[in-house]
Amino acid sequence: MRMGEFSRRTGVSQRLLRYYEEQGLLAPSRRPSGYREYAEEDMVTVRGIRVLLGAGLNTATIAELLPCMVDDGQILAPGCSGLLPDLHRERERVNEAVAGLLAARDRLDAIIAAPVPTTTTTDDPETGFAGGAAP
Repeated sequence: MRMGEFSRRTGVSQRLLRYYEEQGLLAPSRRPSGYREYAEEDMVTVRGIRVLLGAGLNTATIAELLPCMVDDGQILAPGCSGLLPDLHRERERVNEAVAGLLAARDRLDAIIAAPVPTTTTTDDPETGFAGGAAP
């Protein structure tokens, strides 16, 4: 099937399909006219790409892992025994990112909860600083 139909069936934009191809994640055949031709198994590949992107992996990592993944239509699973350490490494990276975001949220909560200083009559409403000038 051609790109437009494939895009409609997968729900992935044509721009993203070209990007996946540039990243080496997807390799449609080419017609003599140069048009891309997608096969049914390419739909499974795109589904795997989307699942791994949703799991927080970048396209370079997906390019390494995807050939060893098995998709039974319900779940994507590691198909090579050596894949688990890579998946654990990616999980730890995601955990670290989550911890960083939670710490940022806690700092923001502390700023939001901080008491607002009492304003004085010398505050300048335009600058927000006492006496009209920034410290």
